[in-house]
Amino acid sequence: MAGAPLHKQERSFIPFGVKLLVSYILLIVIPIFIFGYIANSIMVDSIRTQTKTAIKGTLQQIQDNMMYKIDDTTRLSDLLYFDSKLSKQLMHYEEGWVSYEATTNLLMPKFWQTIESTNRNVWLTIYFSNETLPEIYYDTSNIDPLRIKGRFFDVMHLKRIEHKEWYADFPKEKFGETMEWKQVEDDAKYGRISLLRRIVDTTDPTKLKEIGFVRISTYLNDIFQSVDYHKIGGDSTLVITNENGHLLYSSGSAVQSEDEFRNEASSGSHLTIDQTLPGLGWKLTALIPSSVFEEDRKKVDRLTIIICLLCGIVISFVAAFVSRTFSRRVLKVVSVLQSFRQGDFHRRIQYSGNDEFTTIAASLNELGKKTQSLIEEVYVTNLKKKEAELEVLQAQINPHFLYNTLSSISRLAKFGEVDKQHQMVMNLAKFYRLTLNEGQTIIPIAKEIEQVKAYMDIQQIKYAERVEVVYEIDPSILPYSAVKLILQPFIENALEHAWRGDRIQIRIVGGWQDDAMIFFHIIDNGSGMPQSTIDGIFNETAAAERSGYGIRNVHERIQLYYGKEYGVAIESEPGEGTCVQVMIPAQIHPIANSES
Repeated sequence: MAGAPLHKQERSFIPFGVKLLVSYILLIVIPIFIFGYIANSIMVDSIRTQTKTAIKGTLQQIQDNMMYKIDDTTRLSDLLYFDSKLSKQLMHYEEGWVSYEATTNLLMPKFWQTIESTNRNVWLTIYFSNETLPEIYYDTSNIDPLRIKGRFFDVMHLKRIEHKEWYADFPKEKFGETMEWKQVEDDAKYGRISLLRRIVDTTDPTKLKEIGFVRISTYLNDIFQSVDYHKIGGDSTLVITNENGHLLYSSGSAVQSEDEFRNEASSGSHLTIDQTLPGLGWKLTALIPSSVFEEDRKKVDRLTIIICLLCGIVISFVAAFVSRTFSRRVLKVVSVLQSFRQGDFHRRIQYSGNDEFTTIAASLNELGKKTQSLIEEVYVTNLKKKEAELEVLQAQINPHFLYNTLSSISRLAKFGEVDKQHQMVMNLAKFYRLTLNEGQTIIPIAKEIEQVKAYMDIQQIKYAERVEVVYEIDPSILPYSAVKLILQPFIENALEHAWRGDRIQIRIVGGWQDDAMIFFHIIDNGSGMPQSTIDGIFNETAAAERSGYGIRNVHERIQLYYGKEYGVAIESEPGEGTCVQVMIPAQIHPIANSES
């Protein structure tokens, strides 16, 4: 009909289910590949880690077996080194029958007993400086006596090795510690290694006079019998190198010389695991070919591909199902409502479009905004009330201290000590500049300590060397915050009431307790006080009213700002001094936080 008003056409929108389905289809490939890559990397790293752990366990067992034999050889040398009877006999210089009898009845049985105390083949050689004792040795030229005789010993004079380089380079003696594993003489030729050690006069450990030298030789394949590459498997190689990096022993076909070992270790084709033998400087190295891991990696790759394909199929079905519902929007609404119930009114929902959820989101956002505004208004009111109470308590401290300081300045003026009077006035100005702190109630602990030091500067003008103050402050607590003037009242209280004689020492300690709290201790060696006085301070009895108001003031200010679990505690015994403990929470100061 002409002239009739037209109805306003409503905006149409793409259904949410369609948009969700399209999004899933477009984005499904990327998450699957990311997941597959991460999973593959984690599993490969896990296999490597497990393999390394297993190999390290095997290396530890090998090391334990080696250290047992090394310690066994060291034990043999200890039997000689710490035998005071043997050292006395070696220093007994008398020729003839006495020398022969000592060798036959004491020295030879001792040496036989030493080598017989182990079931391993060892060659014991003892060199001594006492040339009145006869030599007993085998001719070992061009033969390996250890292979022929098994366990035996030689006794020789020390002059036979005085020109040897290995003897001249032997390190300086440390009692009970100095020894060295080294291939000397023909050790390298016959695959042996020797433990070298002095024999010293144990009757005087301060001088450690050398009276002999011990060499205990054994085969490398005996010490390193447990070094077997078959324990690791595959084409792995086990190598022992000394403290200078030279090859001592190897097990496996990949390394036959020192140059081959260095080439294999630096080629990158092997996984290298090192383990240092304690006390020797030797290193046990395992070279594992990278091919050991390749087969496992391929299995992981195949498994990853299969899992990704299955995940893609499953997620596609889930996407189709979820896209037909509005569950995601419902869950968002429920999540915001739950946040409101828990007191978090900052949560907001942002919907675009023209549907029912847009209206719900706008209503919830407005509700959260108004509720949060009311809460902040109440919070600000309570905060101002707390700050007013803190200012009242703070105001109680300053007049008392000012009165005492002005009295001291007056006495200095009366006695004509102008320089001290001037210095005290300047320190008083510095103290109040720090105390006022632009009206801030909460200050960094660093400034609180600075206030204390300014106060003590004033007091040490007054008392001079009669007052000693010690600061033990952990530097890590300085950026944290505290209510101001929580230490000075206790120091002032000690200087006013705790004197015992004409001197007093005060320690100021600050540090951490349980990582979440900061403590301060103000400790004096003064007269102390009974428990009844301490109880009266916190109960505000008349007996403690004058001496305890400053302590109560700090205690109340801390509890007002931080809560009842913090505050002041006092331990004291008459005649033993007093320890005041102040506990506050660890809260970083905003200024320190912004600077960091």
